[in-house]
Amino acid sequence: MSLETILPPERTLFGVPGGSKKRVLEFFSTFIAQNTPSLDSQEVFSRLIGRERLGSTGIGHGVAIPHARSPHCKTPIAGFLKLAEPVDFDAIDGEPVDLVFVLLVPEEADDAHLALLAQVAGVMNDAETRSGLRKSESQRELHERLIEAIRRQG
Repeated sequence: MSLETILPPERTLFGVPGGSKKRVLEFFSTFIAQNTPSLDSQEVFSRLIGRERLGSTGIGHGVAIPHARSPHCKTPIAGFLKLAEPVDFDAIDGEPVDLVFVLLVPEEADDAHLALLAQVAGVMNDAETRSGLRKSESQRELHERLIEAIRRQG
């Protein structure tokens, strides 16, 4: 399974209001539940926050990869948010985060979950990719640059 297949253009969001880590995760949870009938926003939020309590998913360089398992998730779901303003995400390097790649996977998807996380980390660890994403000026451009980066890495 590739990131490209689970990240449609409508789940690549540009200029998302930040505020705080909690608000960003609430925003995504509400957004994804509105677009995925089997998911409940409170349940998604609770699982994402629960994962953050284990340790921040802020991987450095202004990037976070919040992720969680959900029993109501039938197949892996990805979302990408480019925040309007960076937020404190308790990242390992202390830098605020403005690029957020969210991953939801089915409860039992161990290998798929790890493979997708590895793909996301590989894409987001590339300085050129991060720079291009930050320069994007529209949702369409953001999605195109992200898909290009995913294909380059694949």
